[in-house]
Amino acid sequence: MKPFALIAISLILLTSCGEQSKNNTAASDAAQGADAGTQAQIPNGEGGPTENRYPEALSRVLEAHGGLDAWKAQRTLTYVMPKETLSETHTIDLKTREDRIDTDDYSMGFDGERTWILDPDGTYEGNPEFYHNLMFYFYAMPFVLADPGIHYGSTPDLEFEGKAYPGIRISYGEGVGITPEDEYYLHYDPDTGQMAWLGYTVTYRTGEPSDNVKWIRYDNWQPVEGVLLPASISWYEYQGRQIGDRRNTVPFEQVALEETARPEGYYEKPEGAEFFKKEE
Repeated sequence: MKPFALIAISLILLTSCGEQSKNNTAASDAAQGADAGTQAQIPNGEGGPTENRYPEALSRVLEAHGGLDAWKAQRTLTYVMPKETLSETHTIDLKTREDRIDTDDYSMGFDGERTWILDPDGTYEGNPEFYHNLMFYFYAMPFVLADPGIHYGSTPDLEFEGKAYPGIRISYGEGVGITPEDEYYLHYDPDTGQMAWLGYTVTYRTGEPSDNVKWIRYDNWQPVEGVLLPASISWYEYQGRQIGDRRNTVPFEQVALEETARPEGYYEKPEGAEFFKKEE
């Protein structure tokens, strides 16, 4: 896949029997409750508009998180998703959106064109093409919502515990992604400007717009090289735009940003690995 090609963003809650390994408890928490195999796509971070071309509200959110220039100055993102038995180390090239996930039992990655997996013991039970960058797009909010190919609009405030959170509706142009009908909603704290909630719809395989909006709370931030990134994110029960109780939380540890790229070949398929083959 070339630098301006589309990269999968699986903004979904995959079924607990689907996108996880046998020991992948945190990924299971992050994945409960929706249709396995659902995905949308957004393009990578190259070639986007300058920050002053974004809506004023989004510019405020980006600035509250350290600014888009500070984010774009970085090349490599790494973080660990801790598990009881099988933690995952995620590494992403922020320019090319190549990535890899390493565990003690298996590894998977995207080399810029194809997804590969190294799993000698058959530990991983999910679909690496869906999973390899799933958590990156959850994690790299709000910066990935400044990628090219995005349309911005208005949306009603989201209310939670007596507080109103203003929002921005996010959609994609025709031909951008598998399901351009999908919509996303970024809601932010009016006092701090920091991102507070992400809502998203899922329309994959139906082709019809959906008003079933799922909600993730972003309320635990940590400073990393001048930008604010999540220390954890939480999924909530919901009924429409009425937010219920917290369902599960996924933590992120050992987060690092670097201005340098990984060595050449780092994201390529290693010896013994196989390219993922889609089912016919």
